Amino acid sequence: LLFRAGVGARALCVPLLLAAVAWPLALAAAPALALFGAAIVSGGAWDPVRGEFGLAAALAGTLLTAGLALLLATPLALATAVYTAELAPRRVAAALAALADLLAAVPGVVYGLWGLHVLVPALRTWVMPLLRDTLGLGGTPFFRGAAYGPSLLAAALVLALMITPFIAVVAREVLRAVPDAQREAALALGATRWEAAVHVVLPSAAGGIVGGVMLGLGRALGETIAVALVVGGRHELTASLLSPGYTLAALVANEFAEASDDLHLSALMAAGLLLFVVTLAVNAVARWLVRRVAEREAA
Repeated sequence: LLFRAGVGARALCVPLLLAAVAWPLALAAAPALALFGAAIVSGGAWDPVRGEFGLAAALAGTLLTAGLALLLATPLALATAVYTAELAPRRVAAALAALADLLAAVPGVVYGLWGLHVLVPALRTWVMPLLRDTLGLGGTPFFRGAAYGPSLLAAALVLALMITPFIAVVAREVLRAVPDAQREAALALGATRWEAAVHVVLPSAAGGIVGGVMLGLGRALGETIAVALVVGGRHELTASLLSPGYTLAALVANEFAEASDDLHLSALMAAGLLLFVVTLAVNAVARWLVRRVAEREAA
C-alpha cells in the first residue's frame, strides 16, 4: 500500500509539472492575448516598434520546416532501422547502431554551426540556384526567389539531419522487440529475410514506429538554436523554401533578451504558449495514432 501510494504520488507530478509550465506562460501572455485576441495568431506582421505582433509567419515556418524535415528523415531513418535490426551482419549492425546513437546525442548547437558554415554555403552556391532555375521557373511556388542561403529549406535540412538518428534509434529498438518466433515462422514458410522484415516485422512494430516518428516531429517543432542559426530570421508569410523565415522557437530565442517593453515580452510569451499548445497537440495525435495502429493489429 505504501509503495502504491508513493508511485501514485510521483505519477501525479507529471500533470502538476505540465500545469506549472502552462500556467505561468498563460499569465505572462495574457496582456498580449487580451489586446490582440485571435489576431496574434492570424496576423502576419511582426514589428515591435509599431506595436504589431502577429505570429502567423513564425507558426507557418515552424510547421513547414518540421513537416518537411519529417518527410525527409522518416524514409532514411526507417531504412537504417530495418537494415541494422534485420538485415545487416552483426558487426556492421553494431557499428551503425553505435553511430546512430552518437548522432542522436549530438547537441543541437553543433548541428546549427555545421549548417551555418557548411550547409548554407553549399545551398547558396549550388543547390538553390539549380532548384530556382529548374523547378522555380516551372511554376512551382516552393522554389522561387533569391538564393540567400539562410532559409526555410536550410532549417528543414538541419532538422532532418537531427531527427533522423533519433527516429532510427527508436524504430530499431521497436523492431528488436518483435518476438523472434514471428521471424522464424515467416522464414519457415519460405519467406526471405527481406520479406519477413517488410511483411511481418514492420507491421508488428507499426505502433511503436509511428510513436517514434511523432516524437521526432515533436523534437523538430521545438528545436531552437540550430534553426535560429540557419533559418534567416524574416517575418514574412511565404511558400518559397528558398526564402528566409522564422519559427516560434527561434523567434523567442532571438528576441527575448531584446524585448523593449512589456507588450513585446508578453507577445513573446504568447509565442511560447502557442508552441507549447502545438507540441501538446502533436503528442496527442501521436498517442491517438499509436492506439489506432495497436487496435488494428489486435483485430
